[in-house]
Amino acid sequence: MAAGNNSSVTEFILAGLTEHPGLQLPLFLLFLGIYVVTVVGNLVMITLTGLSSRLHTPMYYFLSSLSFIDLCHFVTERNAISSPACVTQLFFFLVFVISECHMLAVMAYDRYVAICNPLLYNVTMSYQLCSCMVVGVYIMGLTGATAHTGCMLRVLFCKANVINHYLCDLFPLLELSCSSTYINEVVVLCFSAFNIFIPILTILSSYIFIISSILQIHSKEGRPKAFSTCSSHISAVAIFYGSAAFMYLQPSSVSSMDHGKVSSVFYTIIVPMLNALIYSLRNKDVKIAFNKILEKKIPPTKN
Repeated sequence: MAAGNNSSVTEFILAGLTEHPGLQLPLFLLFLGIYVVTVVGNLVMITLTGLSSRLHTPMYYFLSSLSFIDLCHFVTERNAISSPACVTQLFFFLVFVISECHMLAVMAYDRYVAICNPLLYNVTMSYQLCSCMVVGVYIMGLTGATAHTGCMLRVLFCKANVINHYLCDLFPLLELSCSSTYINEVVVLCFSAFNIFIPILTILSSYIFIISSILQIHSKEGRPKAFSTCSSHISAVAIFYGSAAFMYLQPSSVSSMDHGKVSSVFYTIIVPMLNALIYSLRNKDVKIAFNKILEKKIPPTKN
């Protein structure tokens, strides 16, 4: 793709989310608000996890890693982008999308251990195991991104250079190819099936055991609260995997790029905001840690 004489296309044009001028300003304001909430929420989560000893637990270790991944979803969006820059953007975009797939599964397993085996939680979720899990998540992301990007480099682009998307993604790029994309599509389907179905099975299994444990709670207040927390998490997970599956688990020949752009909005923009709200801003421990840090920074005034 960017390998010298193998391609006559040296620059791509990103079409953006919509071509209707009347929608551009409202969408800009909407996404600006979403960006602000997401960036602030995730930065707060990362900062509090580092500063507050109350949050030095496996759960918040994973949450801060998820917050970092969500922050990295926000790529620089320009109308014109060179071929090397497009490949680079594609690589890092895939690294963090695939990493989030597996990080959500790791977090579900963490919640399973905490709720179903609370007495063994500190032993099971040791620092060494948590570190290995996070490293494994990024290895999955790097492996998948390397495979997809390597296959993309063999594709020739000598047609139009307008990408029907707001970033350099797999299928919108393959749509512009003037060479065979069969191998690329097989790799996309295989890796997408693995990176979506394996985490989904892990999450579903974890939540089946979690819900079973919740049903054994006799407290009238504890059970609804636990179900409320689980439903929020499951909603964010369902939106992320559902939109990602819609985008990647079908051949490019039958996929609609316009629908694909809409689905990608959910796993690149909406879900990171939901994660910030669900896992961070609505969390009681995070609020307590935030208030304690504020009390240290701003001492109470004397009457």
